[in-house]
Amino acid sequence: MNQIYQPMHGKICLVTGATSGIGKATALGLARQGATVVMVARNQAKAEAARQEIQLASGNTSVDLLLADLSSQSSVHQLAATFLERYEHLHVLINNAGVFLTKRTLTVDNLEMTFAVNHLAPFLLTQLLLERLKVSTPARIVNVCSGAHYTAHLPLQDLQLRRGYNVWRAYAQSKLAMLLCSYKLARQLEGSGVTLNCLNPGFVFTNMGMSNVGPRAQAVAKALLSRMGSSPDKGALTSLFLAMSPEVEQVTGKYFDKLILKQTSKDSYDLALQEQIWAISMQLVQLPMEAQ
Repeated sequence: MNQIYQPMHGKICLVTGATSGIGKATALGLARQGATVVMVARNQAKAEAARQEIQLASGNTSVDLLLADLSSQSSVHQLAATFLERYEHLHVLINNAGVFLTKRTLTVDNLEMTFAVNHLAPFLLTQLLLERLKVSTPARIVNVCSGAHYTAHLPLQDLQLRRGYNVWRAYAQSKLAMLLCSYKLARQLEGSGVTLNCLNPGFVFTNMGMSNVGPRAQAVAKALLSRMGSSPDKGALTSLFLAMSPEVEQVTGKYFDKLILKQTSKDSYDLALQEQIWAISMQLVQLPMEAQ
């Protein structure tokens, strides 16, 4: 795959989880190509520091910041409303934010946190911004998934993992749910001028999951992961490729693993399961089915 990017001057790009790791590297890459980058983050001080760093490194002052707690559906609604009020177009939506939680935690909406942040939040945000994407064509949706989905099977009667919570299981299931709904939405969008693709960035050394362990465990984990994982800059390459490369301008409904087009799990192509997860997701985010 060629890493030749289209000029992004005049293009508006929204990136979630943009204050660190892959999200920050993605925002920087977009800014360097001249895009107007809208960073979505939860912590204002951390986000403001990241924004200034990106502006300085890219020489691009068109870097905006929107605050949102993606574990809260009301906050996702407010995020979308603020963006729609501020911007008339959206050319690239990158759903990058994610969590990896060692303990089962509930959101303010009484939903399991991993499923809520990794799947329901990008699902809801995409739905709320879909019409803006359609009037901004050509436009692209990029969903950061994970190779963890290959190990997942979705228990439709217990998606909230009330029984037998396991951190890897919760993460893998959330990414499979994202993939299932992405494939369905990509089909719906065919001919609209909006493409949707998913990716696995590979094993990348980031801070995800570090807040769940103590300082000593964090130090050990960071030492090990820094040796084993790729840098965030390398991890962001596939997101940037799908956001800006002319090579995939007409490509939709696909999955790329570190820039390489790959098949996903057998379950991910199950049309009946796609419909079921879609319907459940619409219900959990309280959107009517006709909104699809």
